[in-house]
Amino acid sequence: MTIKANILITKASGKLVPFAPEKLMRSLTKAGATKEQAEKILASVKPLLHPGISTKTIFKNAFRLLKKVSPPKAGKYKLKNAIMELGPSGFPFEKYFAAILQNMGYSVQTGVILQGACVQHEVDVIAEKENQHEMVECKFHQQQGSLCNVKIPLYIHARFKDVEAGFTDSASKNNTLHQGWVVTNTRFTTDAIQYGTCAGLKLIGWNYPKGNSLNNLIDKTGLYPVTALTSLTKKEKQALLSNDIVLCKNILNNPDLMKLAAIVQTKHEAILQEAKELCKNSNEVAQRETL
Repeated sequence: MTIKANILITKASGKLVPFAPEKLMRSLTKAGATKEQAEKILASVKPLLHPGISTKTIFKNAFRLLKKVSPPKAGKYKLKNAIMELGPSGFPFEKYFAAILQNMGYSVQTGVILQGACVQHEVDVIAEKENQHEMVECKFHQQQGSLCNVKIPLYIHARFKDVEAGFTDSASKNNTLHQGWVVTNTRFTTDAIQYGTCAGLKLIGWNYPKGNSLNNLIDKTGLYPVTALTSLTKKEKQALLSNDIVLCKNILNNPDLMKLAAIVQTKHEAILQEAKELCKNSNEVAQRETL
């Protein structure tokens, strides 16, 4: 079936854009699908296309087809959705990003109360490496199409300056607070990037900055959330998160953790195999991108 170049599809934001088969192919191969597998999925998706079809519907169909080929690759393909499943509260996302920071060599503390020059602040993560202290604020969004606008870095920068002053004056610390971070699971607006960069904040979001975005860091560290496992039900995922189990790696290292979420023993082997393949697949992709 030939697809007209100008067929318009609906993004999560409501914006109409031309369907780009090369983008679908690229997202599938990035998830680990072979070129042949991606081409077959594209061929199966094409007959479903019609003007105004949502990107969500296209994604669901592509995900369903990839899952039949390889559940671990499907888990990687749905990474953005898997991160959003860390909600509804933002606490699991804070723990998740703290784990990524630890993998990068930082020592971390979460939910820290610090006295600023003016008021007290609860800071999501304080990260320390090589005598440098970073204040990391995580802004979690659970809705597709949500953006991190300029109000967020404005607010975080103001908090950072107050905490920085109090941190420097604290008798229990020998060093200053060096930088404020804003980490989000969605995209930044242009104004947010412009202000954050100008104010000296470190911004990490979906596909930003190039080479060190949230999705890049996940690929580099191989730390996938348990919500990426397609063999788990929503209820099982939430049960794991309620027990502070946020990483596939946690389950691989200690399979008995699944008992805390009341996951039946007969499912354990399939879950472990998927988690193993998912982490292996992500590490292989990261190595290829580094070469």
